Amino acid sequence: MATETAFPGVHEASSQPLRWVCDDLPRPHISRHSALMGYIYALLAAFLFGANGSVSKVVLETGITALQLTQLRVVGAAVISGVILLILDRRSFRVPPRQWPVLLVLGIVGVAMLQATYAFAIALLPVGIVLLLEYLAVLIVAVVAFFFFKEKVRIRLWVAIGFVIAGLVVVAEIWASTLNPTGVLWGLGAAVSLATYFLVGEKQLKTISPLALSFWTMSIAAVFWSPFSGWWNLAPETFTQVVSFQGNLSDVALPLWTLILWNMTLGSFAPFLLSLSALKRLPATVAGIIATSEIAFAFVTAWLWLQEALSLVQIVGASIVLGGIVIAQTARSSTVVVQADLALETGPITLPKLADEQEKTP
Repeated sequence: MATETAFPGVHEASSQPLRWVCDDLPRPHISRHSALMGYIYALLAAFLFGANGSVSKVVLETGITALQLTQLRVVGAAVISGVILLILDRRSFRVPPRQWPVLLVLGIVGVAMLQATYAFAIALLPVGIVLLLEYLAVLIVAVVAFFFFKEKVRIRLWVAIGFVIAGLVVVAEIWASTLNPTGVLWGLGAAVSLATYFLVGEKQLKTISPLALSFWTMSIAAVFWSPFSGWWNLAPETFTQVVSFQGNLSDVALPLWTLILWNMTLGSFAPFLLSLSALKRLPATVAGIIATSEIAFAFVTAWLWLQEALSLVQIVGASIVLGGIVIAQTARSSTVVVQADLALETGPITLPKLADEQEKTP
């Protein structure tokens, strides 16, 4: 029997493996208003997460290192999750001992490495291209599921792979070598970390509160990076220094701590909450496809704000890659979809039925 967890509307079912549990299209019991709100939540989450790359880039330009920003972000997420759990449901802190090895993998590979590789990549590449590379995790998850877990995949997966390879060749302008190769490697590392997070979480974990999972994985990541991040070199005056937003917003300046706070809240935790709300109202496949709009929002925000422009050829290539990723999101027989903004904060979770669905369930 499902029990209420610390996150309102999210239920805990200890006998089921941890996974996205969402019906595929259509979902007739969900009202039009509820579905509309699902689209709004999903798009707002995608916008906030996509725009956060530009915020992070401005922070990195102040001299804070990628590892220091990673340390601050995971500590902030752990504190936010922990405080909410402490107030609402302290029982959600408990984790079965047998799940700790998997939590360690998720915390180190799926959070610590994902956050760090992403931060290193955006320091060297346009924000949109980094998210484009990170979302190659969609293909990695599907291919691994097919070859190693013997899961059935639809033929369109191979079409998607062809689209992505062709598009990446164009985006990278391989004939001219316009992209920083180190940055590309960091972006690919982010894709591997994101794919590992979803594959391990989907196949190994038992259902726990999503906020508890966020708290523990972020805490593990914080402990992992603490000896290496150089957080002790951050003087108090570092956070109070007034910094320019750069680019087209160079006339705007705020204390650095406000940008870091944005990074932790509106750039991380808010998209997490909004994505959960969207997944309660939309089929998993639809939510996953909308989530890929994060890439488009990242490109547009970085262009309007930081003047990170792509050539016409790169825009065409990016569109081809994005199309391949959208196709790949629908290629698995599983209802699990890959969303970067959820993976940065929590693992796969069991979603409850909406109230109007429960009333119609015998």
